[in-house]
Amino acid sequence: MSTIRKAYMEISNGIRGLRLHREQAQQTTQAATQKDVQKQSTNGSAVQTTTSQSKMVRSPKPLIARKIRSLFGRSQPTNVRDLFLDERFLCKFFMFFSAEERGKLAQVCKTWKQILYQPKFWINVIPIIACKDLSKREETRRGFYDSLQQRSFDAVCLFGATDGDIADFVNHFSNCKKQIRSISLRCSNISDSGLEVLFKRLSSIYRLEISGCNELTETGLWSCLNPKIVSLSVSDCINVADDTVGAVSQLLPSLYEFNLQAYHVTDAALAFFSAKQSYTLSILRLQSCWEITNHGIVNIVHSLPNLTVLSLSGCSKITDDGVELIAENLRKLRVLDLSWCPRVTDAALEYIACDLNQLEELVLDRCSHVTDIGVGYLSTMTSLLKLFLRWCTQIRDFGLQHMYSMRNLRVLSLAGCSLVSGQGLCGLTQLRQLEELELTNCPSATKEVCLYLKENMTRCLILD
Repeated sequence: MSTIRKAYMEISNGIRGLRLHREQAQQTTQAATQKDVQKQSTNGSAVQTTTSQSKMVRSPKPLIARKIRSLFGRSQPTNVRDLFLDERFLCKFFMFFSAEERGKLAQVCKTWKQILYQPKFWINVIPIIACKDLSKREETRRGFYDSLQQRSFDAVCLFGATDGDIADFVNHFSNCKKQIRSISLRCSNISDSGLEVLFKRLSSIYRLEISGCNELTETGLWSCLNPKIVSLSVSDCINVADDTVGAVSQLLPSLYEFNLQAYHVTDAALAFFSAKQSYTLSILRLQSCWEITNHGIVNIVHSLPNLTVLSLSGCSKITDDGVELIAENLRKLRVLDLSWCPRVTDAALEYIACDLNQLEELVLDRCSHVTDIGVGYLSTMTSLLKLFLRWCTQIRDFGLQHMYSMRNLRVLSLAGCSLVSGQGLCGLTQLRQLEELELTNCPSATKEVCLYLKENMTRCLILD
């Protein structure tokens, strides 16, 4: 059901409530009138009956009585205008809108703004501050930062920031020391000194993202990383190399998630991980680290045996031998991403199927050497819930026939698999538990085939 439809239903319910309120008020008035008439009557039996009935009414429980008193003590809206100024109605009504829409609705009037600035409407929302677009007027910037504090944001993204913007942010955001828990720096020209100023004020940060910050050096990370950080993401920073991983391994003993995208990181960097992270680090994503080879995999499996999520997307030098090391030593893996690893073949899938019994998600996008034989190995994995085979161009109908037995599969992507036929795709209706099927750029996914799949897989989202 669309957001507009849900909001319309809420308005209808509110207007229907107004009608019921009016009818109840009329009924109450009529009953009071009749009671007055009975009291004024010369016949005393009517008064006596009313008195006896009132004596028979028992008082409800204290909590229920309190709720009844509070309910009838509130002022009820009597028309549509009052309805759209009623706080109880608006708190439900605004829940049907997105964060961007709520920001626009807050500009309607002061009442709406006061309600929409409550923190409950902004949970899990990260405001992106485009520093170049901020007004140069002091009062305007102060008002903007005050609005962020009123909504109690605990995460902020600074886009295109400089050292001056960092100083301006920490000076105007008076509650940043206690309130901000997560911060992202994207496409910014901040230096090591600017990062140092930021971390001196934001001592409670536990999540940090740095992307496209080419002025930062490894020296700045060595001097600024907070031991409280449990999630760190670094990408597209040209000065990031092996020493960055060394700083992370030495300064962040509680690290739980580490995402790294760097072209110059080598196998030596992965040897820096020690016993400090062996029990805490659970998620490791190494994306487009072109220099990492199977020797780096050896360092990973010995230093980080408790990984549950591992991504080697774009690590093009990883071969089947590296995957064998992963399968034999990282038995707790739930998610494995080998996309854009062109040297991975069916042999690697055999290792995965034999040893990774808890694996729930496997990504093999652009693994051009994967064939139907490898899919046959994967079909024996009962734990597998998500399988991505985008642009695995050697998969044919024989591989799809193996998939028909994967009854627990929830998500399947065959985007770009050009050799599968329409008949093979129609056989996927046997996967009764499937919730999402991606068939984009599949020549055989014609309108007729997709219509057949949609009619016979009513619970599955077909992406064509």
